[in-house]
Amino acid sequence: MGEGLLGLFDSEGARSLISYLDKRRKLYLGIFAIGFVSGYPMAELIIEWLLDSDGYIPVGVEVIILQPLEVILLQLRIAAQIAFGLTIATIILDLSWTGSALIPEAASRFSRSSGSTRVVSAILAVTALGVMGLAYAHNVLVPFLLEYLAEDSAESGLQSTWQLQSWVGFVTGLYFSSVLGFQVPILAVLLIRSGLIERGTIVENRGAIWFGALFLGALISPPDPISLFLVGGPMLVLLEVALIYESFTDRG
Repeated sequence: MGEGLLGLFDSEGARSLISYLDKRRKLYLGIFAIGFVSGYPMAELIIEWLLDSDGYIPVGVEVIILQPLEVILLQLRIAAQIAFGLTIATIILDLSWTGSALIPEAASRFSRSSGSTRVVSAILAVTALGVMGLAYAHNVLVPFLLEYLAEDSAESGLQSTWQLQSWVGFVTGLYFSSVLGFQVPILAVLLIRSGLIERGTIVENRGAIWFGALFLGALISPPDPISLFLVGGPMLVLLEVALIYESFTDRG
């Protein structure tokens, strides 16, 4: 095992993963392109839904458009998020199919079931975790942070006027981050069982991982302790759940 956070990936695992992803880059780029093209019209529906739904615009807040290209730029941003999420899901399913072949010595850690069975299980897991992430963002994260921002502006005596691009981008970013963040368990288990990450190294670098998750939370939320934990906390909890699950089901 390596030292420090870089030790999360041993040299053999890093080379195997990079080589495999490079061989499959055409597939991933194709999936990204499909997701982007199909996500662009979906983005328009998402923007309209946010504008028409209750709860996304706090009382006393006015949403304005400063430039005509805002809607187009928003659609491009949301389409890219959809495409990136679809690509990550494809990588997860791909690893569940062929992960045991990346490092032969780690094959015994994978389920003895067929690759198709593992892919079906991965699809169910990705879907369930994604729904959990959406539910968490919809019921906890988004309402709390939007209300927090509105109250902070009011207390500062500032006019509560939000730019459309910033507002929608912030909301969709929280949903997107939650959906991806909730995929941590399946990613962790796949990487451990494929031999790309050593479980012991994750445990040894737990402090650095916690710092990274909270830093990510600071990038997309107000910089107070509660907001940081609401964004980064679920990833940390789910990582610990993944480690516990992997230790009980390890076949190695």
